[in-house]
Amino acid sequence: MRDLPIDTDYLRDLLLRLLAIPSPAGFTDAAVQFLRTELTGLGIGYELTRRGAIRANLPGRRYSPDRAVVAHVDTLGAQVKRLQENGRLELVPIGHWSARFAEGARCTLMTETGRIRGTILPLKSSGHTFNEEVDTQPVGWRYVELRLDERCANAADLMALGIHVGDPVAIDPQPEVTESGYIVSRHLDDKAGVATLLAAAKAVLDAGVELPVDCHLLVTISEEVGSGASTGLHQDVAEMVTIDNGTPAPGQNSSEFGVTIAMADMTGPFDMRLTRSLIGLCREFGLPHQRDIFRYYRCDSAAAIEAGNDIRTALLCFGVDASHGYERTHLSALADLARLVALYMQSPPTDDRY
Repeated sequence: MRDLPIDTDYLRDLLLRLLAIPSPAGFTDAAVQFLRTELTGLGIGYELTRRGAIRANLPGRRYSPDRAVVAHVDTLGAQVKRLQENGRLELVPIGHWSARFAEGARCTLMTETGRIRGTILPLKSSGHTFNEEVDTQPVGWRYVELRLDERCANAADLMALGIHVGDPVAIDPQPEVTESGYIVSRHLDDKAGVATLLAAAKAVLDAGVELPVDCHLLVTISEEVGSGASTGLHQDVAEMVTIDNGTPAPGQNSSEFGVTIAMADMTGPFDMRLTRSLIGLCREFGLPHQRDIFRYYRCDSAAAIEAGNDIRTALLCFGVDASHGYERTHLSALADLARLVALYMQSPPTDDRY
């Protein structure tokens, strides 16, 4: 087992390319096609599930029982709820996120015939008209609307543009990579996780190491709406590690640096033997890490267990400040996490009962 070097240029470039592709949950086909091309370029075999998730494979000495590492490519977003008589659109969120972070967001409405740019605004958005009422109006999805950059004075104008109830709205990520190594963008949850997963796989392939068991790379498409890894796992998978964001915030132990290892989320504790084996790898190879527990959080691990999969699960995180908002992490955290994932892929199976 070797601590493999991570190609951080590849990781950063892949993340930025992935962020440029809108993929709110329910509308992930373009991002999945991009990842299919990326996997082909890396020489990694894969298949698509019926629902459109990706199930790739790094072969090992033994093919069953084996393990999986999962990340999700779907993101938060919105959908058209109603075409309003003022020529604007009422929205409902895709996934669980506050309208506070939607206010002022530039976005793209994806209709059946094309794409239309716009901005999500509070109902009272003119400072020169509403004065202090701009600050005192409630916060919530009922109090925002989508202003399109088209000439729309009424609902008939919206219908003439081919807009329908249910059309998806993709929020601009607005990514920025600073000279100090910070990555600031919406949708780091969990496109940074997908980029990290592929960077770890690339490190394994570049080094030519032999894995002890097959390792499936699963990219799910509906984590933000709760179903995620409920489908897509081979029945010979005995353990699964999820990659997702941690939550640096008051009262939490997550960090934007190093690896954050989750001990539990709102669904309960993660498998202790698998989790402690990951902590052991951090200690053995000197990886900076911390542990945390999340009260208002669930991930692909929960979806897999609730679907009846008889597997051990663990959660590895990169710390994201302002999660489900204007997110930020650090490139070094993604690199450290990729190192740990590559070590996990090389490590012996967690349980002798295999």
